[in-house]
Amino acid sequence: MSGREVAELVNQMQQPGSYDVIFNASSLSSGVYFYKLEAGRFVQTKKMILIK
Repeated sequence: MSGREVAELVNQMQQPGSYDVIFNASSLSSGVYFYKLEAGRFVQTKKMILIK
């Protein structure tokens, strides 16, 4: 794990509600990735396993 950022999907203020974001991982290799969700003071990091 190199710890580098591979993509940033959304970086702007959003109105409250539900949103869908398309993540195209075609340029990434199979492996384990971590993603972080931030909303106000809420921050959560999760693990994603990408298998091609």
